[in-house]
Amino acid sequence: MWISVAREYLVRQWQRANCRLSLPLALRPATGRSQGDVPGWVLITLMSAVLVAGLLAIAGPALEGLFNQAMEQVQP
Repeated sequence: MWISVAREYLVRQWQRANCRLSLPLALRPATGRSQGDVPGWVLITLMSAVLVAGLLAIAGPALEGLFNQAMEQVQP
């Protein structure tokens, strides 16, 4: 019995997911949930930028030295 209940539940969830994916945004049923987490994405973007800037500040001179050394070895 519980298998049929679980199967019905999964079928209903699948139908809801298909409904959300197939309907245009204006025709989707209102869920009351937020459609995105803008502060979270802003925080991730800022943290990524700070990480890249920090790595560049630390490894920048070494990378520049490697580039210059490689360019000196290239012969015209």
